[in-house]
Amino acid sequence: MTFFLLLQEALKIDTVEDVGTLYIIATPLGNLQDITYRAIETLKQVDVVACEDTRRSVKLLNAYHIKKPLLSCHGHNETATSIRVRELLSKGKEVAYLSDAGTPGLSDPGARLVRMVREAGFPVLPIPGPSALATLISVAGLKETSVLFEGFLGIKEGKRRSRLKELLDRNEAFVLYESVHRIEKLLLELKDLAPDRTLFIGREMTKKFEEYLEGSADSLLSWIQKHPERKKGEYTILVYSGKKS
Repeated sequence: MTFFLLLQEALKIDTVEDVGTLYIIATPLGNLQDITYRAIETLKQVDVVACEDTRRSVKLLNAYHIKKPLLSCHGHNETATSIRVRELLSKGKEVAYLSDAGTPGLSDPGARLVRMVREAGFPVLPIPGPSALATLISVAGLKETSVLFEGFLGIKEGKRRSRLKELLDRNEAFVLYESVHRIEKLLLELKDLAPDRTLFIGREMTKKFEEYLEGSADSLLSWIQKHPERKKGEYTILVYSGKKS
């Protein structure tokens, strides 16, 4: 018997209409105007907003004059919070989930929450919107029709390098996310493993100082080292063959 059926029996829930829905809402990467009307309307209608970082999410909510109870749900407490969200849904409460930026569950917390809620039998609906992956690809001008998404590489030296080599050996375009703290390390690794590959990097995307750079790992590493004042935020990196249409 599923968790939802047990809830039905325990709480005398007759139909799915008696329970709430979990909405997975994509939020701006940086520019707060990059949010859909549907996302705003959904945030106005829900009873509770679960979010990766309440400090980040409250800025977005305040910008659109939305005040809701906030529930912290990040990588370290996602399981416990998922149980709380299921309890709220069982009482007919509507819940939204926001990660810090972009689409939840895509190299961000949210996947475990969605899985636990869906397995319990509650409805989960996406409210689509910004994604760093789609944003970078849209301005890269790729000839390739398929791109492999990897997200963040691991931080353990051996496994990280091994996985990067596996991706390069596939000879397909792929996208990585990297933090400001490890961008130089990644470029050094790519310079060593794939000096002839072309990289297309987006940084501070949609923000005031957004920038897009293209070149070899060596040339981009030199640029990063010459402009330390521009090392901020997260980087989205496309690695490809260099051949364009």
